[in-house]
Amino acid sequence: MNTTFSMWRKSLTQLIKMDDKKEWDALDVFSKWFIATRSAVGTITLYSGLIGGLLAWQYLHAHDLPFNIWTWLILTLGLFIAHGTNNLINDYTDFSRGIDKDNYFRTQYGVHPLAQGFWDKPTHLRWFAVSGFLATLSGIYALIVTDFAPIVIWLFAVGAFILLFYTYPLKYVGIGELSIFIIWGPLMIGGVYFVLTGIWDWTVILASLPIGLNVVTINLGKHTDKRKEDLGKGVRTLPVLVGETAARFITMSAIVLSYLITLYMIFVTHFFTPVMLLVFVAYKPAVVAIQRMSKPRPAGPPEGYPIWPRWFSTVCFVHNRVFSNYFVLGLIIDTLLRTFLPGFWR
Repeated sequence: MNTTFSMWRKSLTQLIKMDDKKEWDALDVFSKWFIATRSAVGTITLYSGLIGGLLAWQYLHAHDLPFNIWTWLILTLGLFIAHGTNNLINDYTDFSRGIDKDNYFRTQYGVHPLAQGFWDKPTHLRWFAVSGFLATLSGIYALIVTDFAPIVIWLFAVGAFILLFYTYPLKYVGIGELSIFIIWGPLMIGGVYFVLTGIWDWTVILASLPIGLNVVTINLGKHTDKRKEDLGKGVRTLPVLVGETAARFITMSAIVLSYLITLYMIFVTHFFTPVMLLVFVAYKPAVVAIQRMSKPRPAGPPEGYPIWPRWFSTVCFVHNRVFSNYFVLGLIIDTLLRTFLPGFWR
């Protein structure tokens, strides 16, 4: 049992590389799902759900309205499962189109059950179907508790469309990155907030942008890392379309803009209290990411570099993790201040 919990913890915090099918077959069902869906990255989805819930709590408490914790838990878990479902269909689509072969980027940094022969296509589709069914149940629940509000219908439809078609054709026509930004920022955070409060608040959408911007930097960094491979395979991601230099500057701009928006939300709108300045604890990994992104990607790994071909994606992931951690911590303290010291910051 301790071994099982250890694998759960490991697969939720880091990407797992595994080459032995016997080792894979010995795993429990949850470990296989966490690894196959790359749940270490899926924690960004839990953060988006948490942020939407905290902002909803602030609004509901200020208006003496109840907070439905069960609705929040169902929504957040459903979004987490939906993210995993997207990763499953992503791997299936790329594998079926012949993208994930010849030691392609994807197979170098984590387990790819199809490409490595750990299971076959029918098995992969069954895992996708079960995950998709559970995620859909969460969406249906959101529709029911909001009496099928038009906004929730649209959010459900847009989310389902991006989940199913992100890999193809969205990623192939240079709008996959935009989809990521919309999903993890406005759609998830604004959607959770709306279901819990019944309010579509554009200030909340603005507050969600730092998270969406930071999440998309991971995607931009990864697609810049594998730009040459994608170009050769006809996968026209944004870095493929605009070139490495432009992609690097777009990524750096997204990092800087996430801090500027946070400052605006503190000192101009007063939507956040100054405790949200905690995000600036992440300035060191931000500087590291910007410094690396400011230079072209090397042709090969520097001496002693252990995780090639991840180069830009690594520093973007580290910065996102630190920024998100302190954003959430700050928002928790911000919520406590607004709960117990109303009027503290106006």
